[in-house]
Amino acid sequence: MSPTNMDDVSRPVNATISVMGRFHAFYLARALQDAGSLERLITSYPVFETVKYGVDRSHIRSLLIHELAARFWRKLPAPLRRLHNITHQNMAAFDWNVARRLDDRSSVFIGWSGGSLRSLGRAKDLGMATFLERGSSHMVHQQAILAEEYELNGLEHGGHHPAITERELAEYERTDYVCVPSLYAWRSFIEKGFPKEKLLINPYGVDLRHFPRREKPDDVFRVVFCGALSVRKGLIYLLKAFSELNLPNSELLLIGSRQAETEPLLARFASDRIRHVGPFREFDLHEYYRLGSVFCLPSIEDGFGMVLVQAMASGLPLICSTNTGGADLIAEDREGFVVPIRDVDALKQKILFLYENPDIRAEMADAARARAEADFTWDHYGARALALYRAGLGPS
Repeated sequence: MSPTNMDDVSRPVNATISVMGRFHAFYLARALQDAGSLERLITSYPVFETVKYGVDRSHIRSLLIHELAARFWRKLPAPLRRLHNITHQNMAAFDWNVARRLDDRSSVFIGWSGGSLRSLGRAKDLGMATFLERGSSHMVHQQAILAEEYELNGLEHGGHHPAITERELAEYERTDYVCVPSLYAWRSFIEKGFPKEKLLINPYGVDLRHFPRREKPDDVFRVVFCGALSVRKGLIYLLKAFSELNLPNSELLLIGSRQAETEPLLARFASDRIRHVGPFREFDLHEYYRLGSVFCLPSIEDGFGMVLVQAMASGLPLICSTNTGGADLIAEDREGFVVPIRDVDALKQKILFLYENPDIRAEMADAARARAEADFTWDHYGARALALYRAGLGPS
């Protein structure tokens, strides 16, 4: 189903959103609120943080205890976290608390995967149309490709707790629709036999106010990467490509949280041309994107790299892997390039091309910003989502 075949644009929507954490739910809530279609946003985030995203506090129901529990657990030493993983228990408890707060004031329920099984059932009992947000590829596909990648790198892959996987697969069955952000994610569901009629695609957006295009302050050719410095993000392939090119007057800027699993990689490729900063709040990232010449995200598995559309809005051409959602954002050779996963030679070729062709790079930068403005703001995302929800409600 896609917004292009939806003709009942007047069908009223009154939505409840449930999310453990934040993700892109707050942008969705703001868009629905602006359209007069938001009943409630139930989140583990505190109200004072949620209102920063433009959601009126009258719509917000904070279940803060679950966020506090999640953050406390993440701060524990790794051996303790391995000894007892409370994540699945916390998500199940959040889901239970959401379910008991649902009522018949809403016609649509939107829940985030992994924490919505009970609330999906309750919403259906109340007569709501149900939509499950899955930001990554199909859970089974995701775990398989990441296990393969960790094995290739000689590392142990812990994966998800079995209870989380079991619950998420049950959510796929229970919900009316699964919403994914890219063709890559869509194909992963189809490959697992998921019915097409239950699968919806809606690429994410960017807040142009927080990602302005600004003048680059120097002449250094700078490749920017933003995300966790992890195996999943394909960091090893970018480090190899950049190091082997050894381009004069160049720098690789890594923005994000360091991970124990990739510390040996960073040590192996240590160079005064490879610099790590961050992580930073989303609203502060533009200060670092403005330093870039090109943005690179070679992820092994990413349902949709939101950093890609942020970089486009900042006027950066993209080099991204097939498994990032980048193919939904750009046309090859116009706003950037899409390359196969694990392909160091392809990364080197595209980085070198943009290094050697500053005029083409400037044209791609203009095209990237224009593309973000034309199709990939959060307003665009919200309008597409609202059309999907109306269609999911069926004939009026």
